[in-house]
Amino acid sequence: MVQGSRVSEDRPIACSLSAGELSQRLEEIAAVGASSLIDQREEGGRQLLRFRGDAETHRRLRAIVAAEAECCPFLELALETQGGELVLTVAAGAAGREAAEALAHAFLSRR
Repeated sequence: MVQGSRVSEDRPIACSLSAGELSQRLEEIAAVGASSLIDQREEGGRQLLRFRGDAETHRRLRAIVAAEAECCPFLELALETQGGELVLTVAAGAAGREAAEALAHAFLSRR
């Protein structure tokens, strides 16, 4: 099952969060990464993050995907289950690639 968003290149590369909201979001992302991230790698311009497949991690990642799709609509986000693990794919067009990488690396900030 894939959940996420796929957006065209013509969206502005900007986040709509305030500084406080961004800080809270990054804290939640780092917490999920610290508790559940198994692996992170880049493949073909996309960031692939593998997480433990438990229900709580799934719930938290779904919330992050939904929230990011709202504030950063230029990102391409997909969450799926593969072999009992959760795989989050983060990508963007060429102009947004740096933001996609930064989001993926936020999951690593407490590791």
